Amino acid sequence: MSATTDRGMAERGMGFGLRALNRLAGSDLLDRIRMRKQVERALFQSTKQGFRSATAASRSFKAASKLGRPARQPRAKSSGLFDVTPDDEQAMLQEAVGAFAAEQVRPVALKADADRETSKELLDHASELGVTILGVPEDLGGVMPERSAVTSVLVSEALAHGDMGIAYAILAPGAVATAISLWGDADQEATYLPAFTGEDVPAAALAMLEPRPLFDPLKLDTKARKDGDDWVLDGVKSLVPRAKDCELFVVAAEAEDVGPALFILESSTSGLSVEDEPAMGLRAATTGRLLLEGARVPGTAIMCEGDRDAYNECIQRARIAWCALAVGTSQAVLDYVIPYVNERTAFGEPISNRQAVAFAVSDIGIETGGMRLATYRAASRADRGDDFAREAAIARKLCADKGMRIGSDGVQLLGGHGFIKEHPVERWYRDLRAAGVMEGALLV
Repeated sequence: MSATTDRGMAERGMGFGLRALNRLAGSDLLDRIRMRKQVERALFQSTKQGFRSATAASRSFKAASKLGRPARQPRAKSSGLFDVTPDDEQAMLQEAVGAFAAEQVRPVALKADADRETSKELLDHASELGVTILGVPEDLGGVMPERSAVTSVLVSEALAHGDMGIAYAILAPGAVATAISLWGDADQEATYLPAFTGEDVPAAALAMLEPRPLFDPLKLDTKARKDGDDWVLDGVKSLVPRAKDCELFVVAAEAEDVGPALFILESSTSGLSVEDEPAMGLRAATTGRLLLEGARVPGTAIMCEGDRDAYNECIQRARIAWCALAVGTSQAVLDYVIPYVNERTAFGEPISNRQAVAFAVSDIGIETGGMRLATYRAASRADRGDDFAREAAIARKLCADKGMRIGSDGVQLLGGHGFIKEHPVERWYRDLRAAGVMEGALLV
């Protein structure tokens, strides 16, 4: 019997049970026998479990071939100079993604935010551009001959100029492919990466963030303990993009006798379930919680044998990715408010003639430029093989603080119009706050 058939039977069984409980809950008999609270509690738990078990049916991931050793993209060649000018290939890709963001992403962003969903058609179009396989080696079907964090930053920035939430949904599978390309062993690459280079790209997510205040990615509540040859994971991951659709996860957990490490989990893993988790921003990414309750995976699921340097690099690359999204969204705010303040009149003249307005717009331009340079610098150091922890931290701090301020100023400059959904600045304000709270999920 196939996995799809099993899932269908389970869903039908769950549906019959819920309908029976609902009919019982509406009966006066419960009040006479004093059982209403108990049945309502059972109905709540059943409904909750139903939502939690609504994960995607995982495809069968099998090694397409045997690799003698992991395939890695060679590091991009560097002149040793910090040059922010894109080369011809980068400029062409940036232009293509920018046109896609302007023509296809921006027009549907309001609906995607309201529906909390990015259409499959849009996700498929983005996959055709190759944005999900920038980190996949050419030997395994990738499109880039060299590893380039700067290229990933340029693509992420261009997508976020259309909408940050949709960009999050589009780029999430690429983070998993990039993680496996950077830190996976030969068997992990051969098993999972071919799926990302085909026409039907699996939904996937890098799950690091946990639902607690002052989250520190180096001090994880999600635990992985050894049980024979297997690992058993317990914990909760928060704001996972397209959680219910995901077929593959890379999960950060505190591994017994190892420390923070990354694990590969398929959605069919026993003990793995999801819950819906609506957020203030990034709504188009359909965020959810990943629940791990005794999730058992083989010993081969751990990546890079739990190497601490690899885990730290993952954190740093993820922070650069979020900076790129903040830069793209901040640029969108700037590009929107400039014509608005020039065309909006008050007391017979454009409001841009007012010094306070002009200074506020100038500040948005200055801070966006600073955020961009800090992000590019961190990415370029990653490409050169230099230590970039400091630069990634500086970019993260700058983008978190200034991005949030830019979102607020964008709303303020539009006055009452900034507070309504007819104008996108209120959505950008909500999205830009994510740069200061998100960890993991994306990679460059």
